[in-house]
This record gives sequence, structure tokens and C-alpha cells, in this order.
Amino acid sequence: MSQKWATHRIERGAKDNNHLLYKPYSNAIIAKEPTSLEEEIKEIRRSGSNRDLDHASEFEMSDIFYFCRQGVESIMDDEVTKRFSAEELESWNLLTRSNYNFQHISLRLTVLWGLGVVIRYGFLLPLRVTLAFTGVGLLVVLTSIIGFLPNGRMKNFLSEQVHLMCYRICVRALTAIITYHDSENKPKNGGICVANHTSPIDVIILASDGCYAMVGQIHGGLMGVIQKSMVKACPHIWFERSEVKDRHLVAKRLSDHVEDKTKLPILIFPEGTCINNTSVMMFKKGSFEIGSTVYPVAIKYDPRFGDAFWNSSQFGMVNYLLRMMSSWAIVCSVWYLPPMTREEGEDAVQFANRVKAAIARQGGLVDLLWDGGLKRGKVKDTFKEEQQKLYSKMLVGTQEDRSRS
Repeated sequence: MSQKWATHRIERGAKDNNHLLYKPYSNAIIAKEPTSLEEEIKEIRRSGSNRDLDHASEFEMSDIFYFCRQGVESIMDDEVTKRFSAEELESWNLLTRSNYNFQHISLRLTVLWGLGVVIRYGFLLPLRVTLAFTGVGLLVVLTSIIGFLPNGRMKNFLSEQVHLMCYRICVRALTAIITYHDSENKPKNGGICVANHTSPIDVIILASDGCYAMVGQIHGGLMGVIQKSMVKACPHIWFERSEVKDRHLVAKRLSDHVEDKTKLPILIFPEGTCINNTSVMMFKKGSFEIGSTVYPVAIKYDPRFGDAFWNSSQFGMVNYLLRMMSSWAIVCSVWYLPPMTREEGEDAVQFANRVKAAIARQGGLVDLLWDGGLKRGKVKDTFKEEQQKLYSKMLVGTQEDRSRS
């Protein structure tokens, strides 16, 4: 129920700051007028009592129905937690993972499913794994070699060509069928590319059509080896674990990068977590405080051939990649939107919401106000406490008004 209260709080804040709100499951912009707690409780009292509201007691049993209704609505119309699980398909795509209640339908369908298993695991999966190791191996070896070259145009040119070649091999390993739209709006040097985030493969989907400077935390193991080799050939921005929470340090390094117009555009996913490609959740404001030109990109996957969403709480990276490589294909569309800059009098939060809304409209996604951090955390108690304070204030205000009269 605290989700419902928090939604009202966010909506009121957006209304006070003249932010546009976008109604879920609609592609049109609809300004919502949220009803206050006091108005709804008064309406319940009117429908449940024949007494004059001015002479009603401070507390009525009927007030409980308001909170019960809010709780039921939060459960029935949950817009948040369902964004962290795989999207439901209207029809079965012959993948057992998308049919949890699998039942024998017909002999013909069972035979087709069996043939699909043989083709996907016996032929496609070995080929895709080979391509993946080839692409990653070439990326590590060739970027390490390019790292020994002196800085200059030749090094930058070779680095871009190697990155493009290796990412395109990795895309083939997923049998990715990608349609790019409006390529004239592709991000340019000195800018920041922001996109909705569904999967780790979002990176290679975009990087196979253009080169970017990556931003992220330094890892160990194989990922660490790849990061160290990549940064030798291209100025990617990697942070130590202790540096990630230092907002000023992060902002400074990003600002220094975009000020150099010879460096590649930065690729950032402001949601900070993977969403199931049915919606776009709150963008973190950090990347919108820099003051650089922002190039929005909308990514929309077609789950009928393979679900690209990574549920990190359920599957590890290796398990996830094997599921991707054993799918039929990864089909997606990418839209490059016109570049956007902060308008006069617009703060970073307003700018982030405007960019998010543009991405949601273009990709046919639901624009949500919620923070993707709820994927691993709970709604803050302050939302519930604020609702309690509102109700208490309403009762005390009623008592004070009566004492004055």
C-alpha cells in the first residue's frame, strides 16, 4: 500500500513543479489530477453517513475503508514489481522457458517443439558459442596490441574499426536482427548517449552501429581482463568500487570527457538496472547535470523470438547468456532521437524526465515515475509516515476548526 501513497506523493510533487505526468498504458500525454486524502475520506463519509460532516467526530470507522481500498488497488494495479519479471507472451513461441504451465496440446506441436530443441541446442548453440568466444578473444587481443601505438588519428581509427568488428561478431553470436531508425541522429563526439536498459547486450546492440566510450565499475575475472584491454585502445571511463559513490568525482570525470570533442560519446543507462522492456523507469539525474548535449536512444525488443530481459536476481550472467544463445533470435528496433539540451530554467530532474518521456513515446513503453532501485529495495518508510501525518493533520485541523467556532 505504501507504493500507492508514494505514487500520490510523487504526482503531487510533479504537479507542484509543473512536470507533465504520463498515464501508464497510453502513448498520449495525459496530465493527471490526483485526489487528496482529505477529499477521498470526506467522500466516503458522505456516502456512509447521513450526518453533517461539520459535526462528525474526529475519527469514523468508515475512514478505514479508504486505507483498505488503497491497499487493494496497490495489489491489483501494481505498476512496479511486474516490471522486474519477464514479459508475458500472448502466444507460445515454442520455448519451454516462456510456457511455465506447459501442457500437451497436440502431437504435431510436440514434434515441432522437439525439432526446435534439436536445432537450437544441437546446431545454433555451438555455432553461437564459437562466435562469442571469437569476438571476445579478438577484442582482448587486438585492443591490447593497439594500446602500444602512440596516441593519434591512426590509433583512434584502428580502435574504432576493431571495436565495431568485434561487437558485430558478438551480435552474430546472438543471431540478433536489429533495425536502426533515424541514423542521422546518431550520437556525436563530445555528447552523452542515454538509452533505456533491458539487458547487458544493450551495449553490443548499440556499439555494433557506432563506437562509444563505456562507463562502469572495474570488475575482476574475465570482465576485468576485457576492461583493461579495451581502455588501452579507447578512453573508456572505469571506476574503482570506492569511487562509484563519489558523485563529484564521477561528474568531474564525465565532464572532462565530454569537453574533449575528439573523444567518443559516452554511453549511459540512467535507469541503473534492467527493466523488462515494457516500461521506462526513473532516470538518475547525474548524467543530466553535466550540461552536455544528450542523444536519446530508444531500444525495443520483440520477445516473440527470445526475451532479452535479464532478471539478475534469478539468473547469473553465464546462465543468462546461454539462454540468449539458445533462443530463436534476438529481434529489436533502435531509434536514434534528435539531440536534446537543457532548456533555460530547467533543472536536471526535469531534463531527465523530458528525455525519458521522449524515449518512452518512441519505443511504445510505459513511462513510470518509480525508481528502478525498488528491484532490490523496499519503498521508503517516509512515504508511509507522510500519509499518516496527512491523516493526523486532517483530524487535528477538524478539531481546531470546531473549537474556534
